[in-house]
Amino acid sequence: MHRRESSPRLNASLLFLLLFFLLIPVFGQAAKIEEVILPNGLKVILLEEHKAPVVTFQVWYKVGSRNEITGKTGLSHLLEHMMFKGTPKYGKGEFSRIVAKNGGTENAFTGNDYTAYFENFASDRIELSLELESDRMQNLIIDPKEFQLEAEVVKEERRTRTEDDPYSFLIEKLYAIAFLVHPYRSPVIGWMSDLDHLTRDDAFDYYQRYYQPNNATIVVVGDFNTKTLLPKIKAAFEKIPKGPEPPKYIPPEPPQLGERRTVVKREAQLPFVFATFHTPNYKSPDTYALKVLSNILSSGKSSRLYRGLVYQQQIALDAGGHYDGLTADPELFYVYATARPQVSPEEIEEALTDEISRLQTEPVSNQELQKAKNQIEAEFILGSDSNFYRAMRIGTAETVGAGHEYVTRFVDNIRKVTAQDVLRVARKYLVEDQRSVGTLLPPSADEEAEAAESPAPDEPAKESR
Repeated sequence: MHRRESSPRLNASLLFLLLFFLLIPVFGQAAKIEEVILPNGLKVILLEEHKAPVVTFQVWYKVGSRNEITGKTGLSHLLEHMMFKGTPKYGKGEFSRIVAKNGGTENAFTGNDYTAYFENFASDRIELSLELESDRMQNLIIDPKEFQLEAEVVKEERRTRTEDDPYSFLIEKLYAIAFLVHPYRSPVIGWMSDLDHLTRDDAFDYYQRYYQPNNATIVVVGDFNTKTLLPKIKAAFEKIPKGPEPPKYIPPEPPQLGERRTVVKREAQLPFVFATFHTPNYKSPDTYALKVLSNILSSGKSSRLYRGLVYQQQIALDAGGHYDGLTADPELFYVYATARPQVSPEEIEEALTDEISRLQTEPVSNQELQKAKNQIEAEFILGSDSNFYRAMRIGTAETVGAGHEYVTRFVDNIRKVTAQDVLRVARKYLVEDQRSVGTLLPPSADEEAEAAESPAPDEPAKESR
């Protein structure tokens, strides 16, 4: 969003129109999506895009932190690391070496709802993905020593990204109180106490349970011929036997019946306030109005929060927020702000609340509404210029259960949102009883002095709730 506002001479509407006309030929070439389900349950989605001789190949498994049980958090992400440790046919590190030798790039990512693997190649190298991904879908070796080494890598990753980052630490705590039952309460990287006790057998059992063709989707976008590629995909993957159906039950989050709060005191320069609200996912038609509402409130430096708190009142160094309805289960709508020096977190929270109250009492203007829609549509079209991000959208939509049709209809549904829709969802969802508020407080001078006099701990702080 910030990139689109990098040129102050272009207003949002003009920028959108420029992008639209520049990119409409690309968008218009969005040939029909070919969807095939193989006899073993593996779904294959193919989208030809011939503007450049490149292709992205992605495998999406329907397993993420959402599927983890108490005491085993972090398993999805740790298994993602192990997927690069080799099979009997391609040993440790060989996967990455083959991809690099052929001029490709590869990586993986884990989220609440999925774990995905990808390779980006020149078009004439796509068959390498078929060979390598079909091999590790069924033949992964999880060596106990390699597992322990990788577990230490992940724990260090957690220390760096969460435990040594007071902002991430607070957000993690806030999710843990906003969700009491649903596994979205746990971080994707896992709690440190769980990472300490995960075993090689935990990972192998998890691999056998969830890495099955009937729990995966292949997405290919780029310069290929469907009639030529599809038979090769079938030849590589159809031979993998269908596995048992993975467990489907995820405990639903009960309704929140009152505001929840948490305070974290960590070494930080300034106070930080982070507030969340329970909101629906893609299954509700309100998701499009919430997306527009989120853009009006918190997307970019021309949003209401940034203009109000940073430019006009000058009480915050930054302010923002986010909502994404494309999740398997209902997630959170959030806003945040970092206080300027000498500004209290109470002032910041009051200012955040005031901006939300405005949206609940006054319909947004037609100009502001259209600007938000233009921003969302322009972002969508820009994303369509990349094979990788188009495949990511399709893979995400398929894996959370929305289907690739969600992507096809997204822009049309955003265009239908009215000012009254924005007013209605603001009143319905951004309410105090659905709110959880987290506050990061830098320690006082007395607390810092006391901490300095205390003996150093023997080891890094353990995660606790």
